[in-house]
Amino acid sequence: MLSIAASELIQILRNRLVLVTSLIIPFAVSVLFVRQHETFAAIGSLGYVAAIVLFTVAAFGLYATAVTTLASRRQNLFLKRLRSTAVADSTILAGLLLPPTTIAVVQVAAILTALAVVAGGPANAALLVLAVLATLAMMIGLALATAGLTSSPEHAQVTTLPVTLGVIAVATWVGISGTADLAWLKRLLPGGAATELTRNAWNGGVAVADSLLLLAPTLGWVAVAVVLATRLFRWEPRR
Repeated sequence: MLSIAASELIQILRNRLVLVTSLIIPFAVSVLFVRQHETFAAIGSLGYVAAIVLFTVAAFGLYATAVTTLASRRQNLFLKRLRSTAVADSTILAGLLLPPTTIAVVQVAAILTALAVVAGGPANAALLVLAVLATLAMMIGLALATAGLTSSPEHAQVTTLPVTLGVIAVATWVGISGTADLAWLKRLLPGGAATELTRNAWNGGVAVADSLLLLAPTLGWVAVAVVLATRLFRWEPRR
């Protein structure tokens, strides 16, 4: 797995399109939100700033990069060559997805740490970690499902757009307006419950038990994404 991951990391660093998508865009947007955190906090809250940063990195840095990676490796028959060996399918996927996942985790940790330094830390750091992990798991599942509908790296720019814009739109809506109205709708939309959980973790003021219930819709989307991935993701047949 580590050898596959090392090779994949080199490919990411060499691919300008993927590098821009996975590093530059999330970093630039996140820096804007952190620098202008007082303005955005006045619109929503510091929890909203944390949530939108998380989903920007998860959508652009992890989801879009993972879809592009899987589509590219299938198109250039790299998956087929790997499956002609004795390496397990789970190991192949883990090796391919480890670099973008690691990059996303490092980015989220660095940016949220910067936000904590300039604006004050989260009320519940452990709950925030759960929100981050659940969000990244959801985006990985959605990436696997979307990769099944993506025929090439160029096609990935089209197939990833609905989910990328959708989850960021939901995070913005829930982060600014909260869940006082249309609570169930907002929580059931992909990213809605995770956004509320991130807000609660950062802002505080909500019982931990009530916040933990918000993991259920997010983990539900993880399960849905995994089911879709098993049906849509096309492996090259083993020899």
